[in-house]
Amino acid sequence: MTKKLYDLDAYQREFDAEVVSCEKTEQKDGTVYQVILNQTLFFPEEGGQSPDKGTIDGLKVLDVQIKKDVITHTLEQPLTVGAKVHGIIDWEHRFYNMQQHSGEHIFSGTVHSKFGFNNVGFHLSDNIVTMDFDGVLTAEQVNEIEYRVNEVITENLPVEVTYPSKEELAVLDYRSKIEIEGQVRIVTIPGVDVCACCAPHVKHTGEVGMLKVMSLSNYKGGVRISILCGFRALLAFRQKSEIISAISGSLSANQELLPDLVEKLKNSNQDLKYQLAEVKQKLMAEKIAEIPAEQKHVILFETDIDIPVMRNVINELTASHTGICGIFVGTEEEGYQFIIGSSTSDCREIAALLREKVGARGGGSAAMIQGSVKAKEQELLQLLQG
Repeated sequence: MTKKLYDLDAYQREFDAEVVSCEKTEQKDGTVYQVILNQTLFFPEEGGQSPDKGTIDGLKVLDVQIKKDVITHTLEQPLTVGAKVHGIIDWEHRFYNMQQHSGEHIFSGTVHSKFGFNNVGFHLSDNIVTMDFDGVLTAEQVNEIEYRVNEVITENLPVEVTYPSKEELAVLDYRSKIEIEGQVRIVTIPGVDVCACCAPHVKHTGEVGMLKVMSLSNYKGGVRISILCGFRALLAFRQKSEIISAISGSLSANQELLPDLVEKLKNSNQDLKYQLAEVKQKLMAEKIAEIPAEQKHVILFETDIDIPVMRNVINELTASHTGICGIFVGTEEEGYQFIIGSSTSDCREIAALLREKVGARGGGSAAMIQGSVKAKEQELLQLLQG
């Protein structure tokens, strides 16, 4: 059983320990070493949260796992059994995780007390926090919860960690997603949440900084909510602000006007696409009209024709030509999208021939096939025209 120093002080950044074991292991990415210490500050991947990062005697810790209270550190180089080592955790990563997890407790506790819904799924990665609740929340309700959570943060309430006895636990009303064996660790935010949890937390809610809901979606009869807290929320919104500023500058418009402007550009783009398609259809109709009616096979090569226009072209060609009619759009270097049709031949056999000879992809019916291929124009002509 590894002594969990992070339980004693979540703010400690360095520690000394003794190497209990070091085992060489082959993984798909190469050889690694699984190291067990008598004590550690490294929080393992547990309870839906990503593990701590850092170094042990200067060696990067690649992963941290726990099984039956034994914590294993994955390193690229071995350590000597019995040696005294010095560990340093990545404090920024640890504190950012603490902000997220404490913020999640405030949010889940508020949802539970206000709506009675349980957090039935939790994941804390280095990029986002997701929570799954067993009831449906509207966007307006989520906004209310978000505001209340940020009020709790500004109240700077203590975040208390206790280890109740079995007798105390039996009468304690607390949240827990799983059945827990052995000693239960309880994290309490007075008046807000009481929850069983194994992870490091901030000492006061004010250290969470802020909480922002990033997304809301329906999920398995309830909802999935993504949040960011503290510095990760700041970084995310700094990035969003830079993107919006860049778009605003590109369009020479104030930020508050962007939604209307983007909608206008979208509608204008759709109109232009429709007009362009009509022009292309007209040009292809003129090209088709110049093809002699007695010509059996017709294979066309174009550089920029949309799928609906391609399909119309094949329909027109097969109505007046008895052989194989095809249109290939693209270049020899980049490859072609194609549609092939025939009123007399089984196009599925043509698809099989193209797959065999030039590695084409696609399929369809006896009357028409569609797909993609990278081959030379002359090679395709020879295959299709005999």
